[in-house]
Amino acid sequence: MNERVMRIVAHIDMDAFFAAVEERDTPRFRGLPIAVGADPDGGRGRGVVAAANYKARAYGIHSALPITQAWRLSEAARRAGKPPVVFLSVDMKKYAAVSDRVMAIIRSHAPVVEEAGIDEAYADLGFADSYEKAEEVCRAIKDAIRANERLTASVGLGPNKMIAKIASNEHKPDGLTVVREEEAATFLDPLPVRKMPGIGPKTEAELAKQGIALVRDLKRFSREELQDRFGKRGLDFYEEVRGRDDAPLQEHYEPKSIGEEETFDRDTRDAMLIGERLKALCQEVMRRFERDGFETFRTVVVKVRFADFETHSRAHTLRNAANSGAALEREALKLLLPFLDRRDNPQHKAIRLIGVRVEKLG
Repeated sequence: MNERVMRIVAHIDMDAFFAAVEERDTPRFRGLPIAVGADPDGGRGRGVVAAANYKARAYGIHSALPITQAWRLSEAARRAGKPPVVFLSVDMKKYAAVSDRVMAIIRSHAPVVEEAGIDEAYADLGFADSYEKAEEVCRAIKDAIRANERLTASVGLGPNKMIAKIASNEHKPDGLTVVREEEAATFLDPLPVRKMPGIGPKTEAELAKQGIALVRDLKRFSREELQDRFGKRGLDFYEEVRGRDDAPLQEHYEPKSIGEEETFDRDTRDAMLIGERLKALCQEVMRRFERDGFETFRTVVVKVRFADFETHSRAHTLRNAANSGAALEREALKLLLPFLDRRDNPQHKAIRLIGVRVEKLG
């Protein structure tokens, strides 16, 4: 049988992962709306929501929502007689340990696995030779995660990574959605264009102005028309809206960059405080850099966000690759200093956030 026809890919996506782990580990939180992320500080907090469980999502709270807005939505729910949201800080060490065990479960059921994030993975199930047998494998993975970790995962099963990922989100939480190759185009047709990879809110808004709201609407355009509108990405759209995606599973994924950032509790111009926090961010970047087995970096990037949300990044690529925390701190400080004086901050604005990133990893 044609190998392309029998390609079967699963996308396993943990349900509200951070919040679900917290709910599992603390009995008094069970059944309550939970948001994991920055401290709301009574509506004066900084930062965003990292994850929200489904009860919190019913209040309109979701990942990347400013924590002040999440707090206001929680207060509105409380005034309406509903349970207020439990706000918790991020415990990445705990989540990473759970993730490692979940990934081990998936690897025990599939020979090729791509870890797409701390809470999601793709698995090549072509060895099953049929969607019926692949579905059995998916149920076994879900059952093992539930039995061993007391958590649920939603799974999408399809002929490629794109279809599998979209399918995994169709019946959350604890869902299993199967889309065979001959069903892929029909499955996509009625979906909002935002469901497609590479279409964010700006592109969605531009398409809406042209009367394009659903995937089927994009099919009206020829390959050439899509290329004219979106450049090279338009050629990808042409294939994707027809359910076609040849992206391989990357079993050994290496990040293109490693970065950390921090939003201050209060906007500040205190150079000593900012310098101390920059040093701490550099140390955390190096910890992850060494943990992931990298030996060198060549590019250092510093990000600064002012109190008025104006955001800038500065980067420097070293002539020779570096591998020490001292080198990172030195280069990051050079990039940061102009934001503390008139060179890049002529109006003496207070700083809200700083970030450090290393790129060109070796």
